[in-house]
Amino acid sequence: MTVAIAGAAESDLGVTGHPILTLQTQAITRALADAGLPLKDVDGLATCGVSRFSATQVADYLGLQPAWTDSTFAGGCAFEMYVARAVQAIEAGQCRTVVISYGSNQRSARSRSLGGVAEEHTPEAVYEMPYGPLYPFSYYAMAAQRYLHTSGAGREALAEVAVAAREWALLNPAAFRHGAGPLTVEDVLAAPMVSTPLTTADACLVTDGGGAVVLTSLERARDLPKPPVVVLGYGECVTNTSMTSADDLTTSGAVRSGAEAFARAGLRPDDVDVAELYDSFTITVLLSLEGLGFCGRGEAADFLKGGRIRPGGTFPLNTNGGGLSYNHPGQYGLLLLVEAVRQLRGECGARQVTGAEIALAHGTGGILSAHATVLLGVDR
Repeated sequence: MTVAIAGAAESDLGVTGHPILTLQTQAITRALADAGLPLKDVDGLATCGVSRFSATQVADYLGLQPAWTDSTFAGGCAFEMYVARAVQAIEAGQCRTVVISYGSNQRSARSRSLGGVAEEHTPEAVYEMPYGPLYPFSYYAMAAQRYLHTSGAGREALAEVAVAAREWALLNPAAFRHGAGPLTVEDVLAAPMVSTPLTTADACLVTDGGGAVVLTSLERARDLPKPPVVVLGYGECVTNTSMTSADDLTTSGAVRSGAEAFARAGLRPDDVDVAELYDSFTITVLLSLEGLGFCGRGEAADFLKGGRIRPGGTFPLNTNGGGLSYNHPGQYGLLLLVEAVRQLRGECGARQVTGAEIALAHGTGGILSAHATVLLGVDR
């Protein structure tokens, strides 16, 4: 059985003042409306970020009793992982209509935190926390510093990711930075340094928001209002909790998750028309581009030159503005999927990638800890 995404939507975004469950409800009901399906049809639910019992709590709030749920918490890539689990559950006949959802009011709550204090005997507590790192800023800065050293690239390569994201955001009325005006490489380099070599402009936004996607069989999706977006392949890899156990800060689990996704789909990186990569920090994009095989090891800086990932470039990347300029509500991986679906449907207006037929969504969670890749395609 082939599985497809039949609906996709965002909740309110930016600074909403809404409770998390309100944002979840907005996202779910809007995605179901997009799919042309009633709430009562939902018999599978995957979500996290509400509590330890996220799926249970959201289902109860909506009056659902799903036959299948998943609340795996793996940071920002959890939602790409959910796609794999949902496909498998639908193929197995365990459920028929799965909603993957997320919502966070992180900006209204004035917090970057998704959890509490580290446990007493974790590697972070024993070996890292005594040095007072900013979580997660300092950790990604370590990876960035190492990457610049081993590749010979300059900070301008990191800045290009932020500049390109802003250019895409200027084409997206829903983007948090839509009205902020263009960003230059010089602006990024001159922004306040937080943890060398990363400035405030190298880091993702802190916003409220969320989204949802609806999955069902391709056969059924073909009878629904919107063009189905087919799940072609998926892969995942969990590597390290923190930097203490990371052997190489410049090699990520994207190597494995990407290879598995491409193998399942029978595709290669050259087949991808539009890519949505998690951009918690600018360095995350460079490491993901290399790990996924879009360029060789140490070659991401050269890959980005010449406006390649900007609007009008040859490699459309993070076409909604990404976590850097569109929205980043604590965990961003669900919104990668929403934008990929919209691009394949041709719904993106001024930022639409002409003729897009294959999209890649790649999530990263934790401290470069968890990685999940999904390949999506138009229904041929």
